[in-house]
Amino acid sequence: MIYAVPIKQMEAAEFVGNFHRHNKPPAGSVFCVGASDGKKMIGVAIVGRPVARNLDDGKTLEVTRCCVVDDAPKGTCSFLYARCWQAAKALGWQKLITYTLQSESGASLRGCGWKVVAELSGTVGKGWTNRPGREWQSVTGQAKFRWEAH
Repeated sequence: MIYAVPIKQMEAAEFVGNFHRHNKPPAGSVFCVGASDGKKMIGVAIVGRPVARNLDDGKTLEVTRCCVVDDAPKGTCSFLYARCWQAAKALGWQKLITYTLQSESGASLRGCGWKVVAELSGTVGKGWTNRPGREWQSVTGQAKFRWEAH
């Protein structure tokens, strides 16, 4: 069984730093959700303002990280995405989005009712990668899908 547990942003960021496959922890958050198997933390989701400033309309939040340990029970990511949408709605937010690489299946998002709303091509050499002082990550510029909770 999977349980939702409270988690502080600093703890969630540390978890992402230790277990995420290809991303570093985001700089901040609006709220975080933890998942436990009753004995240990098995996953976290971090929700913040949309990274794309054009989507930051005061009504939308973004799941900026969803991360689970390798041996987490099947469905842990779906559990976290669903709890994030429940919490966001309860706080008055109208939309929740997230992104996956096009090389990822998206099964955890489909499993809890999210839908693809945009297909984004890679932007190598544009945006974040051409600004001095920006830290490059391996996913920067890769083609992605934008998902929305329903």
